[in-house]
Amino acid sequence: MSEYLSDVAEIGRLVDANKSTPIVLYCNGPFCGKSKRLSAELVEAGYTHVRRYQLGIPVWRALGGLTEIELEGLRYVLAGDRTAVVIDARDPEEFGAQSLMGSRNLPRSGLKPGKDVGEVKAAKDDGRLPMEDHNTRIVVFGQDGAQAKAVAEAIAQEAFHNVAYFGGTFETLIQQVAGK
Repeated sequence: MSEYLSDVAEIGRLVDANKSTPIVLYCNGPFCGKSKRLSAELVEAGYTHVRRYQLGIPVWRALGGLTEIELEGLRYVLAGDRTAVVIDARDPEEFGAQSLMGSRNLPRSGLKPGKDVGEVKAAKDDGRLPMEDHNTRIVVFGQDGAQAKAVAEAIAQEAFHNVAYFGGTFETLIQQVAGK
């Protein structure tokens, strides 16, 4: 089980064999060695823009860094992570008309610059955000990726350490996840 498996072929597939595509690798922390091994293999295979974030994803998140979740990852979270908080960044009218089951509304239109203000403060106060555990997985989606990312950034600035956003459209999300 602990055997290292190279992902060079999979990365080649993801970047359409374009070896000049910028690639940033990370691991599960500073003591995980897979990103180091894989980056060396990619360079050996001719990839020219390979970088490695040595501290890993846990530190990235703890420092307020966001991650973007792909459709398959979001499906996985929705199907199996009963503790995840799913945030809909669209306006309340859109949220009321249709959303993902169990999602909570934190509209981008209610964001204000600064810490502990506006809709984010309200969401902390009324329970839409998980105040008991700032490491709870939070996934944000919106009408589009820019809307979702803006709300995810505002949440991460409030010391929530496990925030991701879906970069696709709400239409895609509903069609692919909810099967509508």
